[in-house]
Amino acid sequence: QVTLVESGGGLAQPGGSLRLSCAASGSVFRINAMAYYRQAPGKEREFVAVIHNTGSASYRDSVKGRFTISKDNAKNTVYLQMVSLEPDDTAVYYCNMAISSTPDSDYVNYWGQGTQVTVTS
Repeated sequence: QVTLVESGGGLAQPGGSLRLSCAASGSVFRINAMAYYRQAPGKEREFVAVIHNTGSASYRDSVKGRFTISKDNAKNTVYLQMVSLEPDDTAVYYCNMAISSTPDSDYVNYWGQGTQVTVTS
């Protein structure tokens, strides 16, 4: 069994910063990719950023240059550093990891519980 635990959300003013963290625990053998998605009220969940096991990262256009995704392999943890926050960044942010629990098992998608990010003056 694998559990993802998120932290770091909260309230920020426009132009402010927040850092999200998401740690995987349990039966983690290998992680293929770590990502963040977000869902604003009344909207579909949308991709924000992903970092692959190679270290390569990609972002949705609206956050490029403002958000940085990084990871600590030893801690099975992914981070999302958010700067220059805008009101449109307000959403519940979910981490997502593709994890295999044994050398022979396929990757399974796991989700964190979500953390609220609110950007308002």
